[in-house]
Amino acid sequence: MEAYQKFREYLVSELDDIRSAGLYKEERIIVSPQSVKIRLKSGEEVLNFCANNYLGLSDHPGLIAAANRAMENRGYGMSSVRFICGTQDLHKQLEATIARFFGTEDTILYAACFDANGGVFEPLLNENDAIISDALNHASIIDGVRLCKAVRYRYANANIEDLELQLQAAQQQRFRLIVTDGVFSMDGNAAPLDRIYALAQKYDAMVMVDESHSAGVVGKTGRGTTEQFNLRGKIDILTGTLGKAFGGAIGGFTTGKKEIIALLRQRSRPYLFSNSLPPSVVNAGIYAFDYLEKSNTLQDKLHENTSYFVDKMQKAGFDIKPTQSAICAVMLYDAKLSQDMATQLLKEGIYVTGFYYPVVPKGQARIRVQLSAAHEKEHLDKCIKAFTKTGKELAVLK
Repeated sequence: MEAYQKFREYLVSELDDIRSAGLYKEERIIVSPQSVKIRLKSGEEVLNFCANNYLGLSDHPGLIAAANRAMENRGYGMSSVRFICGTQDLHKQLEATIARFFGTEDTILYAACFDANGGVFEPLLNENDAIISDALNHASIIDGVRLCKAVRYRYANANIEDLELQLQAAQQQRFRLIVTDGVFSMDGNAAPLDRIYALAQKYDAMVMVDESHSAGVVGKTGRGTTEQFNLRGKIDILTGTLGKAFGGAIGGFTTGKKEIIALLRQRSRPYLFSNSLPPSVVNAGIYAFDYLEKSNTLQDKLHENTSYFVDKMQKAGFDIKPTQSAICAVMLYDAKLSQDMATQLLKEGIYVTGFYYPVVPKGQARIRVQLSAAHEKEHLDKCIKAFTKTGKELAVLK
């Protein structure tokens, strides 16, 4: 106990420092389905503007019915990893469906995209190879790269000139892999994939894109950045999640060249040593992708909602990061201010969250507003009105 007592004192001190710096993260409890309108434990009903529920599918009756059918016909869970006795026909069907959606050759499923990114580099590359990674890539990519012995290069966010310099430096390595988020989750900007691909061709490199915040969102039919930049089927590796636009549950995937997927099945540790996805999640995922292949209505509405909201917020005087997605970063720069504003907005019936270090760099605090196809114009107008009122009260707006 004495050893832990010393450690406990250290933990208490660290937590106190986090609180005093205004960086402590509280969790507000929801007692309703994830939707545009949500009910909090306090009893308040508020409008949700901070979920990754980009297409409004998290409480869609079709997905719920598909999940229920799978539980009735295939059971609750698999109690196994894939290569032992954890593979059902539904798993193979979802993998084929994802490959068809993105125009790739094959797909492998994971418990989350964090696992997909954590399990992709080490089986494919070694100390003779190079990974060239965008500076603002998601934490899961950063952690995945750390698990690999490849030589690491980093280029400034979406900076093509810096990427070219890093590619030139990496010519001494055997294989080169450029890694980027499709849409960067904190800013909402899309990677310039056309220019990245051109450099990859010039310097004999492969390309990997994490489409977690872009799949279902970016591109005319929501196929992500590969569709937006007319590169569908040309990118070597794509990773993504079922936990955002495609229903918001859990589950990730890597999709791409069939030989890459085949080797990942043999050597990717998060795949080999984790339970396979439960049938309910898999069948709901199949439904979501099939639904989006048949209609573009949700993507069209999402794009309209995003354009309307960003335009009105900018006209109100807010500092908005340039966005090419459904993410609208309202820049406040001060961590405490971002928390205070989020608290005030909640009183106005708007549920958002302040983001600050270490989620974003110090001095770059913001409120990240995420639009959904489920938002109606009246919801957007109420949110804009609340932001404007609160912005004036807190001297964010003049």
